[in-house]
Amino acid sequence: MSLPTTPSFRLDGKRALVAGASSGIGLACAAALGEAGAEVTLAARRTEVLNDLVDEMIAAGMSASALPLDVADVAGTQAAIANDGPFDILLNSAGLARHSPANETKEDDFDAVANLNVKGAYFLTQAVAKGLVAAGKPGSLINISSQMAHVGGLDRAVYCATKHAVEGFTKAMAIEWGKSGIRVNTICPTFILTDLTRSTFEQPDKRSWIEDKIKLGRVGEVEDIMGAVVFLASEASSLVTGTALMIDGGWTAE
Repeated sequence: MSLPTTPSFRLDGKRALVAGASSGIGLACAAALGEAGAEVTLAARRTEVLNDLVDEMIAAGMSASALPLDVADVAGTQAAIANDGPFDILLNSAGLARHSPANETKEDDFDAVANLNVKGAYFLTQAVAKGLVAAGKPGSLINISSQMAHVGGLDRAVYCATKHAVEGFTKAMAIEWGKSGIRVNTICPTFILTDLTRSTFEQPDKRSWIEDKIKLGRVGEVEDIMGAVVFLASEASSLVTGTALMIDGGWTAE
């Protein structure tokens, strides 16, 4: 009897597009994919920051390039992907949150969050998939969703709505593109400590609420996301599609 061999987690020879790569989770994902051998294109609106990060990744022995991109600009995104693709891997970390009580939601805030989190994510995923289908290639498309795509949260009606929507189109796209070998999944983190979320953690009552809900008793770090990204991008997850990978410390286990 011969023992089975673990599928490779390596991404050598793969091209990865990371949207929202200029900071936080997106930056961590770009580094993870680069460490695993992928040729990483870092995409975001802040071109100067991207160029500095590309230089750092190259200095660390990774393959990286920059692509100015505003995911909320659907036409611009479609053109950029058509010009620079096809990409074997998509990691979309571009997102927006504007929290308020539901009865105080402003239409402008609703539109801004929905345009990026739902419409932008939808058409970015579509654009990468179109490139893969045209090239006859398989691929792994990953959207950073949230634990809030599976539960509700105070002052988060709009954010929850958009992330629930991402889960919905992920399942539908996975069904449609499965026969083309294109997998579509989400990663659903709990509260992750980044520069953008630091102000939340600095409020004792909110930090206490978060730590009480996370069964492992600690807040998330960007490093908690990195292994999951490599798993979903690689052949190690070749039968995983249409699903959500929870990285929530047990928040949604209740």
